[in-house]
Amino acid sequence: MERESLSVQAERALVVAVLLPDSKNDPADPLAELRNLATTAGAEIVDQMIAKRRKIFPRLYVGSGKAEEIAARADANDADIVIFDNDLSPAQIRDLEKIIGRKILDRSELILDIFAAHARTAESRLQVELAQLEYTYPRLRHMWSHLERIAGGAASAAGGIGTRGPGEKQIEIDRRLVQQRVSALKRELEAIDKRKIRQVSGRDRMPSVCLVGYTNAGKSTAMHLLTGADVYIADQLFATLDTRTRKWDLGDGNEVLLSDTVGFVRSLPHHLVASFRATLEEAIWANLLIHVADASNERVLDQIDAVNEVLEDLGCKGERLLVLNKVDQIIDPTVRTVLRARYPDAIFLSALTGEGAADLVETVTERLLGSARHVVVEVNCANGKAMSFVHKHMTIDSETYEGAIARIEGTLPSDQLSLLTRFGDDVRIIDE
Repeated sequence: MERESLSVQAERALVVAVLLPDSKNDPADPLAELRNLATTAGAEIVDQMIAKRRKIFPRLYVGSGKAEEIAARADANDADIVIFDNDLSPAQIRDLEKIIGRKILDRSELILDIFAAHARTAESRLQVELAQLEYTYPRLRHMWSHLERIAGGAASAAGGIGTRGPGEKQIEIDRRLVQQRVSALKRELEAIDKRKIRQVSGRDRMPSVCLVGYTNAGKSTAMHLLTGADVYIADQLFATLDTRTRKWDLGDGNEVLLSDTVGFVRSLPHHLVASFRATLEEAIWANLLIHVADASNERVLDQIDAVNEVLEDLGCKGERLLVLNKVDQIIDPTVRTVLRARYPDAIFLSALTGEGAADLVETVTERLLGSARHVVVEVNCANGKAMSFVHKHMTIDSETYEGAIARIEGTLPSDQLSLLTRFGDDVRIIDE
């Protein structure tokens, strides 16, 4: 399935990480994730710098000496942009740009830019726009070097009637417009959120499973393996923004709904998670969360923790199953041993080769459907929905009819057996 490539012009980027004592960056390569993010956004990495600090310098985040050093490195490498692996305040960005003489981006703005480039549906575009506006709003004051009155005072007297008076600052106009747009977007997304809740919570006849995990862990590849769905698969961060839901045939007449969601990263901006709550509604309501992790990644343990933190923030209460993906790419066999010891209940999978897929299906079937039970049920044939339900979910051994009553014997998953009560007197379980 083809997808248009990002149309962002390749800018020459200098990437910078300021490591504080509580930093969660990879000690072996602190800038690995930022380089991947910048490359995904369309940048060309020309240099990188790491600064270790005990605390943040309020004015520049880094000291003035380090800022001058960044400026010199940017000059030497003819960089167009400097990207920090930290969240900077508006004032810090403004003052750094004065010293370095180049556009400064922080981590959140970089992620927002990638999301904007990958948004395809109307819903995801609304979510990205809301996140960008909420990021921009507190920064408006420092984005304006002028605060001229657009109307008012002697300077505007020549404008004629209606242009005199105190006027209004451009920044005040911009703030009001941003607030109005944010309110409108929230109303639209709230309506989408309510619709999603109704859709997802209404799927009580078929269990729901949701793929979650760190970005680029292989969720879309797993989705294709398990359902055959024609989904976009790429070795880049945030390749998936829009939730896709497909039927997953577990065999023996058992089906569940499988959804793929946006990937997470370390320190994912909270306002971005909030904006994408409608997209993540599938994960919130799922009966089972399949947490896909890249077992071949050296930072897999930290990535698993990062995803769990986001899931807790979202209030996901469904049962979770850890799937360690990309096992075909593990070179050192001791890695499997260590992961097996740490996560004894995890499924080892290669979504690319299919290794472990049968184990995953068996585990999901057991977790969701329980063991199949042998039953005899009597169904009123006049209730077409009840008859359809039984024929869809039951493995039938025999079926006989006495007038309008069908006597059906066979096996039925335990969870489906409990759902027969919804048909009231039209379905009677006479033997189990």
